[in-house]
Order: sequence, then structure tokens, then C-alpha cells
Amino acid sequence: MEHHKELKLRFRFDKVVSKPVEAILESCEELKNKVEPDYKIKISEHYIRFSIGMLKREKHSPNLKITLEKMEDGNTFIKGTYGPDPVLWAIFMFLHFVVASVFLIFMVIVYSKWILNQSFKFDLMIMFSMTIIWFLLYFIARLNRSKGISQMRELEKLYNKVIS
Repeated sequence: MEHHKELKLRFRFDKVVSKPVEAILESCEELKNKVEPDYKIKISEHYIRFSIGMLKREKHSPNLKITLEKMEDGNTFIKGTYGPDPVLWAIFMFLHFVVASVFLIFMVIVYSKWILNQSFKFDLMIMFSMTIIWFLLYFIARLNRSKGISQMRELEKLYNKVIS
């Protein structure tokens, strides 16, 4: 998979494998014990999360979440998502919410001052700076994702061991 060429911050994929869900979960349990200090594998029903272990984890370390769905013909449909650490993603989304809220509040203030024929240069500067901050957040997220590509490949190797 070409992770670095994707535009998305959270790379998603779908795959159909001929291995049944139970066999995938069994091979995941076996692999979990073998790779424990370097990688962490959490299994919950038909949901598996692969992440980098505490010894190798960085702030940009990705994790891989896969959902297993049993198909009628005995195959398994896998939905996967590479993403950042859930805490980092929550902070990132919270910052986006704050930036968007400040932008919208100042947009209303600018409109009000424009209607009242008052000066609104400062408010426009705040709106412009919120736009710049939003782009900075996006590019910081892209930079962190590109730093984690080597670890994405490591998680992909683990994933391939489980499904093969």
C-alpha cells in the first residue's frame, strides 16, 4: 500500500480474505504473545487494534484498527484504518473545533460591526490568523503522519501475518 501518496490523514482500506473470522482471531492471539514488548495487540470480539509498544512509541506513532465481518460465503471482510494515537487525535480534533469556533464568532462580530459601520480590522486579523492556524494544524498532522510511515509498514507486516 502506498501510504505516503494518500491525501487523507487517516488512511482507510477494505479487503476480503478467504480465512474465517475465528481463524484470524486465533492467529492474532498467537501473534500477540510473540510480539508483546515491541507491539501491542488488543482484541475485542470482531475488532483488533495493532499499535506500537511503549518502548518504540513516538508521539507520531500510528495504530491500525481493523474490523472483521463474517460474509455469507465463509470469507471475511476486513475494514482497516490507520490513524494516530486516540489521545493525540482527540486533541487534534479539539483544536480544530476551537479554531473553527473562534473563526465563526469573529465572523459574526465582523458582520455586526460592518452593519453598524464600525471598524473591524482587528476582527478580520483574528479570522485570518485562525485560517492560518487551521492550515498549520493540517500540515503538522501531515508531517506527523509522514514520520510514522515506517511504523505503518511494520503494523502492516503484523496485519499480513494475521490474515495469511
